[in-house]
Amino acid sequence: MNPPSSTSPESHCLTRREAIRRILVATALAAHLVELDSFGQQDSAGIGWDPNLLKKEINWPRVLTDAEKRNVTLLADMIIPADEHGLAASVVGVPDFIDEWVSAPYDPQRADLKTIRAGLEWFESESKRRFSKSFSDASLNDRIALLDAVLIEGSVERKAAYNFFKLFRDRVAGGYYSTPEGWKALGYTGNTPLLAFAGPPDEALKHLGLA
Repeated sequence: MNPPSSTSPESHCLTRREAIRRILVATALAAHLVELDSFGQQDSAGIGWDPNLLKKEINWPRVLTDAEKRNVTLLADMIIPADEHGLAASVVGVPDFIDEWVSAPYDPQRADLKTIRAGLEWFESESKRRFSKSFSDASLNDRIALLDAVLIEGSVERKAAYNFFKLFRDRVAGGYYSTPEGWKALGYTGNTPLLAFAGPPDEALKHLGLA
């Protein structure tokens, strides 16, 4: 994979309610696009109804440790680094989104917490085994080598780490592309007024056989 930038702007911290608002958006998008297949089955109440965001209090604590959150930040920025299309994942609050997601007291989120914690532990222990350093202290090239080991080498021993990465990648993308910055990175220009509408482009009309 291409190395991300070695430096990135300061991470943005989300309030609890803002993080949960993003969870609601990401869950709604997932339900629309993949009918919740990748998220498991929500119960009848679902995270869309709890907690009450009009109240100041959130009913559960965040569960990731400082070390886990640090590695979540590093991995998220490796998946979506800062580039010409947009900001790094951590800058738009993706680590807080992940922390809020896995802290929610619902069965799908609890299952994700188990998978994500096991994956973070694998990266941490494998970094110490290979480089005699924690994942956060390893060099950028060493961290990329570990990620490549999961994605490219694909051995049976790394199946759990690969399953973690697929889940983690999806959650990072869900947190990132539920933000205005993520929409901009995709080139989405909706919800903005147009002074004039020039009509569909010629390519679209030709595709439909109308030009």
